[in-house]
Amino acid sequence: MKRRILKNIWANESGLSGMLVLLLVMHFILIPIFGSHALFSIMLDIFWMLLLTTGIFSLAKNKRQAIIISIVPFLFIVISWISTFNKTTFIQTTELILSVLTFVLLITIVLIKVFEPGPVTIFRIIGSVVVYMLIANLWSIVYIYIFNNIEGSFQITLPPFETNSLQANFLYFSYITLTTTGFGDIVPLHPLARSLVQVEAMIGVLYPVILIGKLVSDNTSKPKN
Repeated sequence: MKRRILKNIWANESGLSGMLVLLLVMHFILIPIFGSHALFSIMLDIFWMLLLTTGIFSLAKNKRQAIIISIVPFLFIVISWISTFNKTTFIQTTELILSVLTFVLLITIVLIKVFEPGPVTIFRIIGSVVVYMLIANLWSIVYIYIFNNIEGSFQITLPPFETNSLQANFLYFSYITLTTTGFGDIVPLHPLARSLVQVEAMIGVLYPVILIGKLVSDNTSKPKN
């Protein structure tokens, strides 16, 4: 059932609106409430793997190509499961690399869907917003890795709530950085952390103007029948 729902998301442009709803629920409800539970993290990784795999098979030129590319999300879920019980630096670094590759692939597939031949529709604009949210998710994963492996890389005050988690905090921080709001409750101190924050802030400024703005302009300027 879940696989069929995810397959329908990639079947046509309107599926991008379904993806947006899923991300909104996940980022602003599920992760803030359940992010501290290990079981939820595993289920979340499985969701990303299924979403990416169905996207790969729906857009790949042939089955062989789809299977080869699908090795990335498969290894991602395996390493994520291992990291639940083994927190060595090697496992965490491997998990980071596979997580980044998984999200880069997912972003690429959504962009292919957004820029496929045909008129610019409202669903393609929604797809560009989906990419924006996936970028926030991607950066939050990198921030968590740096925080866990470079002592003092971030100055962070963890809120005293049972549902609090690093995943929720750095997803929040990623959105704050991407939108260049900058409340200052999480502060990057290490040079690498600061560099990544600067890059994300630049993306947050340029992406809506260049890509989303262009799509909106093309949509509003198309001839009306």
